[in-house]
Formats: sequence, C-alpha cells, structure tokens
Amino acid sequence: MTGFPNHRPRRLRTTPAMRRLVAETRVHPASLVLPMFVREGLDAPREVASMPGVVQHTRDSLRKAVASAARSGIGGVMLFGIPAQRDASGSGGIDPDGILNTAIADVVSEVGDSLVVMSDLCLDEFTDHGHCGVLDAAGRVDNDATLERYAEMARAQAEAGAHMLGASGMMDGQVGRVRAALDVAGHTDTAILAYAAKYASACFGPFRDAVESALEGDRRTYQQDPANLRESLREVDLDVAEGADVVMVKPALPYLDVVAAVADRVTVPVAAYQVSGEYAMVEAAAANGWLDRERMIVETLTSIRRAGAELICTYWAEEAAQLVRDAY
Repeated sequence: MTGFPNHRPRRLRTTPAMRRLVAETRVHPASLVLPMFVREGLDAPREVASMPGVVQHTRDSLRKAVASAARSGIGGVMLFGIPAQRDASGSGGIDPDGILNTAIADVVSEVGDSLVVMSDLCLDEFTDHGHCGVLDAAGRVDNDATLERYAEMARAQAEAGAHMLGASGMMDGQVGRVRAALDVAGHTDTAILAYAAKYASACFGPFRDAVESALEGDRRTYQQDPANLRESLREVDLDVAEGADVVMVKPALPYLDVVAAVADRVTVPVAAYQVSGEYAMVEAAAANGWLDRERMIVETLTSIRRAGAELICTYWAEEAAQLVRDAY
C-alpha cells in the first residue's frame, strides 16, 4: 500500500533479545580496569567524600578488594599510593618499601596473573608541592630531571611486580626514558600504558581529594590544552614511537572525539579513563533522583567503547562487570 515506509528499522528494536542480537557495541568485563587507592597509616578503609562508594584502602583491605575484583572478571586494576610523608623529590614513590611499591607486591601475591596489575608512574602523590615532577630553582617543573625520577620509579614498580606501568605525568620523552630504564634492568616484559593525551581538566577535582593532593596552582604547562586535538595526536604519535604498548586518553566523556581520532590513528590498543569527576557527576545526579544510575553507567561505558577505546578505566568497573553482562 502506498504511503507506508519501505524500510522499518524498528523491527530490530522490538524486544530486548532482538536488541541484544544486533547490538553493534558491547562492553566486556575484561576490558574494564578498576582504579584503587591505598593509603599509608590507615587502620580501616576511609571513604572519599566526593566519590561515594570509593575508598582509600589499607594494605589488608586492598588485598581483599583486589581478590573480589578478580572474581568479578574485570581485566585489571590501577594502583595509586598515598604516603604519610611527602617531600620535594617524591622519594616515597621510589622507595621499595614505600606504600605504592609494597601495595603492588601485595596485590601481585594475592591475584598473580589473573588480573593485569597496573601502577601509577607519576610523582604527584609523593611530592609536597603536588606537581607531577621535580621543580627547578624558579619553581617550574623540570622535564628532564623528572625523567630520571620516572626511570627510578619504573624500576621500583617493575621489581615490585607490576605488569603495566601507567606513565601519567605528561613529560616530554617519558615513555622512551622509562622503556630504556626497564629494558636495561631486564624488565623487557613490563608494559607501558602511556597517558598520551591527558588534558588539564576540571574533571580531576575529586581525584585530588582521593590522593590528598598538595597541589597549588595548576598543571597546564604539561597537561594537554582542552582546546587542542591535533596537538594530542602529535603526543600520541611520539609515545607510540618511543615504545608505548597502550595509549590513553583522559578524561573520557568530554573527549570522545579524541578517543575516536586516536583509535583511527594507531595500531596499539587505546584506553580511556572515566575520571573521578565523571563518576561524581553521575553519582550526585542519581542521589538526587535525577537519572537512572545503572542505566547511566552502562550508557557512558558503551559510549566510550563505541568511540574506540578497548580498555576503560572506571571506578564502577567491578559493579559494571555485572551490569554489562545483564545489558548485553
């Protein structure tokens, strides 16, 4: 009969089973990475006020939480350490007995190779000024002096057992310097996750609560300008050329165009980090009854995967593992 549609795409949306059958994008639990915080000196886990449901762990509670994460089927964990004392050079990040390096060893002994154990390779949690590198006499971040500290941190984390190091400081040449340090020390199998396009974003606010950041000022001289895409692609190219095994875009949701552009450009896996501010916004809106929390979790993760990220760091990783199983 004339006047009726010749094509009816709605046929493929009629039931949940039909929608699952033809879904173009799926998030698999093994693609999810759970960021975790461990703080020196705690006798019980402490909730992060701006990130409901996220805690600073003790070493003991971290081991239990990591075992649970492994059972959930997620792909990995990313560890961040919070020391009791900080100094100008971030020496706690290099100390084999420092909180992050001991936590790496704890986690590896707990879960072995059932999860990819990743560690944050950056000085900001360990410096008393809160920057991601050491400062020169004028108070500016000294790029090349910082690279030498990263090399020391990389060796310490690899020796503690980390499988993949998250080079997150946005220093020029960091991937090449870390790769060289690892190889010379015999850690040729330790992988590097390069935070290749890490933007100077307002979305990091709750994270700084989580790590009790001492930062004054900002990181705009080394983190990426939110206005720029082409510059980020240059950063990605340089990191790949220096030996990055995986490249990261951070944050995720405000930069899905960057995720897509990077995924189209490189032949290494692409990661995206759904950061603390993204998490906190959804949790706050859900607490006020403004949106469906579980649907929003799945929708945001699906959008990041659809943009091209094969790995997704998210504070919902363990919960989301079950949600995506149910959704798809």
